[in-house]
Amino acid sequence: MGAPCKTPIDWFLLSDFVSLGVPQPLVDALAPRGITNPTPIQRATLPDSLAGRDVLGRGRTGSGKTYAFLLPLVARLDAERSRRAPKRPRALVLAPTRELASQIEESLTPLASATRLKSLTIFGGVNQNPQIRGLAAGVDVLVACPGRLLDLMGQGAVDLSQVRIAVLDEADHMADMGFLPMVKRILDKVPAEAQKMLFSATLDNGIDVLVKRYLHNPVVHQADSAQSPVTTMDHHVLEVAAGEKTNVLADLAAAPGKTILFTRTKHGAKKLTKVLLARGVPAVELHGNLAQNARTRNMDAFHSGRVKTLVATDIAARGIHVDDVELVVHADPPAEHKAYLHRSGRTARAGKAGTVVTVATSDQRQEVRGLMRAAKITPTATGADRAVLDGLAPGERVFLSAEEAEQVAYPTKTAQQPQTPAQQPRARQRTTKSGASGRPPRSRTQRGRGRAA
Repeated sequence: MGAPCKTPIDWFLLSDFVSLGVPQPLVDALAPRGITNPTPIQRATLPDSLAGRDVLGRGRTGSGKTYAFLLPLVARLDAERSRRAPKRPRALVLAPTRELASQIEESLTPLASATRLKSLTIFGGVNQNPQIRGLAAGVDVLVACPGRLLDLMGQGAVDLSQVRIAVLDEADHMADMGFLPMVKRILDKVPAEAQKMLFSATLDNGIDVLVKRYLHNPVVHQADSAQSPVTTMDHHVLEVAAGEKTNVLADLAAAPGKTILFTRTKHGAKKLTKVLLARGVPAVELHGNLAQNARTRNMDAFHSGRVKTLVATDIAARGIHVDDVELVVHADPPAEHKAYLHRSGRTARAGKAGTVVTVATSDQRQEVRGLMRAAKITPTATGADRAVLDGLAPGERVFLSAEEAEQVAYPTKTAQQPQTPAQQPRARQRTTKSGASGRPPRSRTQRGRGRAA
């Protein structure tokens, strides 16, 4: 006797994910995170990926690509019920940066818990021994950055011969970082019959070579490529005098909500972070010179909302996923338009609105105009007076003392280096001096009185 037919109400109660073929336990695992409706890229790709087809998905960062490949990956592994073997993962996800790999692992956690799958994330910059031990114990899903994975493959710590599903996330970013030769060496070790999914914002920089070489008759789906403008994102250019640039950046950073300020260089990110802290704005930095524990600590502070300002190089333009960033500021205009689009994509994610501000001095005017033309963006260009700044970043500006800002941003570091009574007066004096706009060293709240050009 067949299964009873579902009534129209039964079908109405089904999640959209279920109607696409996602198993109910995985749907239930995502519900507490507020993920109940598929994004366009998920809706487009899930029927094919769940069926085992090779998939090429093109969509901007923030379009929901992570669950577009994690849901079918976990569903298929759970259905196979194969036993995990030492050193032989059953699925592989390649990511270009440590931050992205860690965030994929975080997104995977509820799905793996619901199906009792074991996962491991590996990347460089940390001790490899725990990673080797984890691989020896056996994992179902391995999330990896190419460099460390190749190192461990060379040491015989991992064998890809049992991989059933391989995913390449942010493929064009891999190309931009020069990882394609590494990726090819890795994928050459993955069985040809394994299902492969490649997600990318564009198909340039040799990505088409990967598609032709490793994907078998792939189904191509596209939802919001990196070049397509986001209707919920407002773009602005603030033309400022060179001497007022820092005041404008501090004012925007002191506004409510999460803000990312992008610089071109590691030195620029470090310097701007110190300036903001000295002006009483809690801020953390993210760039390639930081050790892994410092990167993790700073990202945890930003994710949790304890610190609402992140100063970053382009390592964060594609390497982090934070859904509630309200303002992106190009403190330094990027070198090319793709970097502008990917930086800007840190806001207006998951259907939310966002604001993007490029701060440009007079000598950068032509450069920024060319950048916007290449990105097919028509920004609103203005000066940076009080009314404009309040409109771009509404709300009270909060400036702490330099000591308080440091304590908020780096509580462990501050606790390990207590000031002596003799040091404290000098610290207060430096705070007064650094506040060229006349801010006192004590905590206070400003409403519309920050300096602007």
